[in-house]
Amino acid sequence: MADLLHYEDFTVGKSTDLGAYRVTAEEIKSFAREFDPQFFHLDEDRAKSSVLGGLSASGWHTCGILMRLMVDGYLGRTAGMGSPGLDEVKWLKPVYAGETLHGRMTVLAKRQSKSRPEMGLVTMRWEAQSAEGETKIDMTGINLIKVRQP
Repeated sequence: MADLLHYEDFTVGKSTDLGAYRVTAEEIKSFAREFDPQFFHLDEDRAKSSVLGGLSASGWHTCGILMRLMVDGYLGRTAGMGSPGLDEVKWLKPVYAGETLHGRMTVLAKRQSKSRPEMGLVTMRWEAQSAEGETKIDMTGINLIKVRQP
């Protein structure tokens, strides 16, 4: 598995582009019907008069989109060992139908586990921005990544 990214391959301060994802009205409504059935995620006309100003994706939906970008951007080719979870999730701006989100990952910190030296803990920040550069979602958390040489 030498071709996989390992703990040693992640550098504090380095940012990586995670690619892009176009959000459609159909998927916003589909996700909302199943998991977050609030009117501003389901009804385009009513959503216009909401605080969001139009049909917008659920924050949980945007988390899922960013997760997809993470897997495609680096996790799918990483010697991952899971995650203890997220430290913070911020939904900063609505994500509207027709927008294209661009993902970015930045390594904030890293350390090798003392109790499990084969495992590294890499603290990361993940963001998705609109084509205009507006940050829509900002998350921080930890990836557990196999150490190549414990």
